[in-house]
Amino acid sequence: MRRLFWMPIIIAVAAVFFYLSRFWDFRFWGRDGLFGLDALRPQGGLLARWLRGTDLAPFELLIWVIGVFLILTVLQKIHDRLTKSD
Repeated sequence: MRRLFWMPIIIAVAAVFFYLSRFWDFRFWGRDGLFGLDALRPQGGLLARWLRGTDLAPFELLIWVIGVFLILTVLQKIHDRLTKSD
């Protein structure tokens, strides 16, 4: 039963990570953005867009990897606390 609860969460987190990366190439919604929000454009690559014009732009992939690692670490800690069997 726990797997049925955690699998959609894992899939959603993976989809968000993929959308934030430069590797997203799908166009599931219109050019005006998801839910009409211009910041959620269909091309993905949000991190590159946020870093454009800064000194950190060349390190976009490294920042993405570190961010994903940190977020997954926090999610693992939350999972461990919620499923702690004493």
